[in-house]
Amino acid sequence: MESSSNVERVAAIIVDAAVKVHIALGPGLLESVYQKCYVHERRKRGLSVETEVALPIHYDGESVESGLRIDMLVEGSIVVENKSVEKLHPLHEAQLLTYLRLSGRRIGFLLNWNSVLIKDGIKRMVNGY
Repeated sequence: MESSSNVERVAAIIVDAAVKVHIALGPGLLESVYQKCYVHERRKRGLSVETEVALPIHYDGESVESGLRIDMLVEGSIVVENKSVEKLHPLHEAQLLTYLRLSGRRIGFLLNWNSVLIKDGIKRMVNGY
């Protein structure tokens, strides 16, 4: 398990990179546009980023294909879900919590790129299980 100081360092870079991308592009574009630029920005900052990571369900001693995909996994430890919607809904939070629990990751970010101010569209969530 990573040290909490390293996780916090990576979390700060995640937020800072989101701000930079949002300043450059503004709100209102498709999620895929932000995702491509955001991945580029984080890799430029030296972070490893995996995209569209398959997430199986481990149940009854077996791995069951779920069709679920994590938008981004940063440094192998932080889940990032991207949205470009009018406003975040509880369903989006449930999606991120599902990904955190099924992947065994503790920290995740839900980013709504369609927010006028990106700081209002960033939600950090913690897996309590």
